[in-house]
Amino acid sequence: MHRTAALAAVALLAVAAAVPAAAASPAPDTAAASAVSAADKPAPPRGLFLTVSGAENSWIRGVLLHCSPQPSGPHPDAAGACGALDEARGDLDRLPGDPHPCTKQYDPVTVSATGAWRGRPTAWHKTFANACELSTATGALFRF
Repeated sequence: MHRTAALAAVALLAVAAAVPAAAASPAPDTAAASAVSAADKPAPPRGLFLTVSGAENSWIRGVLLHCSPQPSGPHPDAAGACGALDEARGDLDRLPGDPHPCTKQYDPVTVSATGAWRGRPTAWHKTFANACELSTATGALFRF
């Protein structure tokens, strides 16, 4: 079931990336002119598509986070999330987290991060025993 959530996240990211690319496709007769102007413009940053899903995919939510050139996107704490990623140098297994005590309740949550952080491709997912353990390990990144 966790694989279904990861596949749904990847599908959402693929659709989000395909729509702007399809809209930007030039007509055949203007392709040469567009190639020159496109070479002058840097590619827009893809950002990270973050998802959180409940046990057996009973629910799922996602948000897009951009950290370059500055924190932005619909993430409620983009600056905090990008700061945590910067501190971990993009390694989601080394996030500073937010250490605090948690109960032993088992209500698993699965998270994923797919896309690019500061231009570096990223594909990561992990399941935590409950939302508290997720918060302890990942801090602001998955608080949305």
